[in-house]
Amino acid sequence: MSELYRRVPVVALRGMAVLPGMLIHFDVNRPMSIEAIENAMENDQQVLLLTQRDAEVENPLQKDLYQIGTIAEIKQLIKLPGNIIRVLVMGTDRAQLEKVVSEQPFLVGQTVVIEDQSTKRLSNVEKEAMVRALKDIFEVYTIENAKIGKEVINQIMSLDDLEKLIDKIAINIPLEIKDKQSLIEATDLVERYQKIAVILSEEIEILRIKKELQGKVKEKVDKNQKEYLLREQLKVIREELGETNTTTDAENFTAAVAKLKAKKDIKEKILKEIERFKNIAGSSSESAVSRGYIETLLALPWDKVSKDKGDIKLAEKILNEDHFGLEKVKERVLEFLAVRTLTEKGDSPIICLVGPPGTGKTSIARSIARALEKEYVRISLGGVRDEAEIRGHRRTYIGALPGRIVTGLKNAEVKNPLILLDEIDKVSSDYKGDTSSALLEVLDSEQNSKFVDHYVEIPVDLSEVLFIATANSVQTIPRPLLDRMELIEVTSYTENEKMHIAKEHLLSKQMKKNGLKEKQLIISDKALNHIIRGYTKEAGVRNLERKLGELSRKAAKEILTSDKDQIRINEKNLEKYLGKEKYTFQKANLKDEVGIVRGLAWTSVGGDTLQIEVNVMPGKGKFELTGQLGDVMKESARTGISYIRSVSSKHNIAEDFFENHDIHIHIPEGAVPKDGPSAGITMATAMLSAITEKAVRADLAMTGEITLRGRVLPIGGLKEKILAAKSADIKMVLVPKQNRKDIEEISEEILKDIVLQYVETMDEVQKYAFAK
Repeated sequence: MSELYRRVPVVALRGMAVLPGMLIHFDVNRPMSIEAIENAMENDQQVLLLTQRDAEVENPLQKDLYQIGTIAEIKQLIKLPGNIIRVLVMGTDRAQLEKVVSEQPFLVGQTVVIEDQSTKRLSNVEKEAMVRALKDIFEVYTIENAKIGKEVINQIMSLDDLEKLIDKIAINIPLEIKDKQSLIEATDLVERYQKIAVILSEEIEILRIKKELQGKVKEKVDKNQKEYLLREQLKVIREELGETNTTTDAENFTAAVAKLKAKKDIKEKILKEIERFKNIAGSSSESAVSRGYIETLLALPWDKVSKDKGDIKLAEKILNEDHFGLEKVKERVLEFLAVRTLTEKGDSPIICLVGPPGTGKTSIARSIARALEKEYVRISLGGVRDEAEIRGHRRTYIGALPGRIVTGLKNAEVKNPLILLDEIDKVSSDYKGDTSSALLEVLDSEQNSKFVDHYVEIPVDLSEVLFIATANSVQTIPRPLLDRMELIEVTSYTENEKMHIAKEHLLSKQMKKNGLKEKQLIISDKALNHIIRGYTKEAGVRNLERKLGELSRKAAKEILTSDKDQIRINEKNLEKYLGKEKYTFQKANLKDEVGIVRGLAWTSVGGDTLQIEVNVMPGKGKFELTGQLGDVMKESARTGISYIRSVSSKHNIAEDFFENHDIHIHIPEGAVPKDGPSAGITMATAMLSAITEKAVRADLAMTGEITLRGRVLPIGGLKEKILAAKSADIKMVLVPKQNRKDIEEISEEILKDIVLQYVETMDEVQKYAFAK
C-alpha cells in the first residue's frame, strides 16, 4: 500500500459502486456532490467515489460511507433540468479514505491510493493458471447467461493480465452492491480472484436453477396455451355445427358438482360422466341421454338431510289434531321419535298399516310427516307390475327413467323423507319381473343402505327413509315381503268413533271446501248418527265424508237461493237432503226358528251378518249349496255335514236319514261372493237344527271354523264382526276360545251391551245355540 496521501473531493454514491477500469455515468443532484464535482473540474478532474452504507442518508458523513472506494477521472459533465448534473467518469485506482478533512461546502477526504503488492509475489505460471481458470469459469457463465454480448466476451477472453481480467469481468456481469463493494475492498489480488471465481460459480448455479424453473413454467404455460388454443378451435367448430350449449352445460354441471353434498367417490363418478358428455356431439341422441343422467345424479340428495322435530309432545298434539283414534299407529310413531331423540340416530322403522278402505291409513302418513317435520312422498303401488317401476330402467333403453323410489327421493330433495308405499297389497307380477321381489331390498333395513337403482347405478342410501306402507289385506302380500314390515292393524271405526270424526274433522273440512262459514250449517247428533247407520255402510269414513259434502253443497245452494242465513239438519228433515235410506241392517229375528242361524262375516267395508238358511226335504241324499259360495266355504259346509253324520246316533237321527233326504244350504244376497272358513260352525248348527227340528235362538250369532271332529278353530276380523252383530241388535255372540286374546284388545265401548261366549267344541255351541 502506498503512503502517498492526497486530498480529493469525495462524492457519496447511493445504490451503486464504481470499480477501477469502469466507465460509467450517473446523475447527481445533492448540492454537496455538485460542489465536489465542480471543484474537481477546476483542479485535476479527480474525485473519490465512495458508496453509502445507507442510501437513505441525505447528508452523509465519514461514518456513513464505506472507507475504500475508487479514484475516478471525470470525463464529461452534462447539466440537466432540475439542477441535475450527469457525470461520466472512468475508475482508475482503489483508494482508502483516511479521514475527512472538510465537510463544508462538500466533503474533502485525505486518501491513499492502494497498490497491490501480491502481484509481485505471484509467479507468471500461477498468474497464467488463474487467468485460464477464470476464463473457463467465465465461458461457462456466458453459456448460461446469453445476455452478455459477443463483443464484451471477446474483449474479456483476449485479456491476459489477471488484475484487468478480474476487474473487466466484475464490470460486465450484474452484481449486487455488496458484491461489488467486496471486490473493491479486496486489495489482495489472490483474494479478489477467489471472490470473483466464487461469485461466478454461484451465478452459474443460480442461472441453471432459474433456467430449469423457467423451463418448467414455460412447459406448463405452453401446455395451457395449447389447451386454450384447442378449446378455442373446438368452440369455433361447435359453433359452426350448432353445438354451442354442450360446453356451457358441462361447465354448469361441473360447478353444480362442487356445490353438491356428496361423498368423494360419487362426485368423481359424476365428473367422469361430465367429461364423457363433453365429448359427445350435441346433436347426438346419446347427448340427451347423458344430460338427463347427469341432471338426475345432481338432483339426488346424496348427503342432504332435513332435521327431524324432537318435540314429542308437539308431535302427539299434531297427530291427535289430525286423526281421532288410531292409537297403535300414533304410539308407534311417538316411540320412534323418542328413540330418535335419545340416540340421535335411531333406525327408521318400516311400518305397514293394514285395514279396510277409508280408515285413514293414507292420511295418517301425511300427518306423521307433518308431526316429524319430514318431507312427504307418496308412491302408489296399486296395479304396478313391472320391476323397473321400483328399480328403474337400464340406461341402454330409450326413454329410461329412475325407479319410483329414487324419483321420490329426488322430489323430496332430502335423504330422510317419509315415503308412503300406498296399496302395497295390490302390486302384481308378469313376465317383466316380480315387483314384490324388487321391494324386498327397499324394505330391508339391513340392505337398503346400498340400494342400487338400474338407472342411477350408484348405491343410494335408503336407511334414513321412514317407510310407511298401506294395505287392505295381508293375504296377497308375499310372505318374505310381509316379514320385512312391522304390521299395525287399523281396524274399522265404531259408530261412536265415526261420530267424533265427523264432528271434529269431516264436517268442518267439507264446510270450508264448499264455502260455508262456521254457523251456516248445523247438523244434529241424531242426524249424524242416522247418516252413519242409514246412508253409509263401511269400515272407514270415506262415504260419510261424501254425504257430509253433499249436505254442504245443498246447504250452500239453499242459502244462496233463499233468505236463510243458517241451515239446520235434524233427523226429521234429513231425508229431504239425502233421499231415502240406502242401507238397513238386518235385525235379529223376532222369534226362534228351525234351520236359520245368524253368522258373522268380515268384508272389505267392515263386518256384516249372514243369515244362513237350511231346508231338509225328502229326496235321494242330495247336498246342495247356493248363494255364490267360494271353495273354502263349500268345504266348510261339507265338513259340517260329515261331522253331523258322525254324531247322528247321539242326536237320535235315523241311519237312513241322509240317504232319503236332500239338504239345501242357502246364504241370502246371492249376488255377493262369499268365502272363508269362519261360517263353519254356523252352517253346521243350521243343518243340525233343520235335521233335528230344534229351534235356534234368534238373538244369537256365531263365528268359527269347524273340524271333522267338531272342534272350533280361531278366525280373524273379530272387531268388525262384533260391530256388525251389535248393529243387528244381537245379544249373544259365540266366539272360538282361542280368540280370547283378540277380544281383550277390543275397546269396552264395542263390547258394551253384548255377551260373548267362548266355545271349543260343537257340543258347547249347541248348548248356547238351541233354544231351551
